[in-house]
Amino acid sequence: MKYTGPKAKRARRHGMNLYGTDKYDKILQRKPYGPGKGPKDNTRIKLSEYAVQLKEKQKVRDMYGLSEKQFHNYYLSASKVSGQTGDALKRLLEQRLDNVIYRAGFAMTRMQARQFVSHGHFMVKGRRVTVPSYQVKPGEEIVARVSSKASVVFVPILASHEKYLPPSWIKVDPAAMKIEIVAMPDPTHAEQSIEMRQIVEFYSRN
Repeated sequence: MKYTGPKAKRARRHGMNLYGTDKYDKILQRKPYGPGKGPKDNTRIKLSEYAVQLKEKQKVRDMYGLSEKQFHNYYLSASKVSGQTGDALKRLLEQRLDNVIYRAGFAMTRMQARQFVSHGHFMVKGRRVTVPSYQVKPGEEIVARVSSKASVVFVPILASHEKYLPPSWIKVDPAAMKIEIVAMPDPTHAEQSIEMRQIVEFYSRN
């Protein structure tokens, strides 16, 4: 199941902004301690190796908004690819269509990007795609539908886009709301706060 509770609690539990908006940075500044605790209770408890690995897995699941089944399936797919499983897992997560919309700067959060895709705002290779988990490939072009470009929801997003620098594996045209996948994502392009080794070890022991 996906976590559907207050996202601020998850951000505070992991001690980091998992969702990308300024709102959670402000919450963490105001309450830099876990939920259910006060400032004086913020003593660090040494976690077991298993607990550290479990927490890391939960963090990445929350970051990408995935259920346990979805995330485990990504791990199984990554484990079948030659090379480092952790690197393959990072690539699979980055290739999700909703993540690409977010990485291109056309959504404030991955959750918002997922909604945009589900509502059919974007087309891939000229075809409307409503599956957030769609895996993009080099050479594919993603563009917002004509009717969607006029939506007021994109006005503040595009207004702030000039300050945004997308990763090098995608080419973005903000004026046309178009994205071109120019290469496969490199593991270094994924969220740098992720410790994939912990996640691989967690699933390897189960």
